[in-house]
Amino acid sequence: MQKNVVLTKEGLEKIKKELVELKEVKRKEISEKIKRALEQGDLSENAEYAQAKEEQAFLEGRILEIEAMIKNAKVIDESGRQAGYVGLGSTARVQIRNNGEVAYTIVGSSETDPSKGRISNESPMGQSLLKRKVGDCFTVKTPGGMIECKVLEIH
Repeated sequence: MQKNVVLTKEGLEKIKKELVELKEVKRKEISEKIKRALEQGDLSENAEYAQAKEEQAFLEGRILEIEAMIKNAKVIDESGRQAGYVGLGSTARVQIRNNGEVAYTIVGSSETDPSKGRISNESPMGQSLLKRKVGDCFTVKTPGGMIECKVLEIH
């Protein structure tokens, strides 16, 4: 049994669009590559054929992965979030001692993108932020050591 995949509404729509793209566009492109490679004859030394078959295997694996994510999706219900507290889907502006301010949006692990401030609810910072309110101070244990933080704002 697979566990639920926590997604925002936007995240679910994004993976649905990716699935359509993979099935309707990428499959056809790879099929054409395989067809062209087959027309070249001897497959035993045909690197283009081998590469196209590898791309096809990767594509089909990704399609299965996305289909499983959609099947097991648990969409974040932002209406049920307690006002004034950090929850899934919240964006919190945090003061990090000796490091300035940073904004984090709490999302499920399949939607993380730390470069855009999207962190998992399962990460040390994500877990520490959940159920905090403006003004709360807390400490997070990270691979780089303990860091002290304060919640400045929640959206």
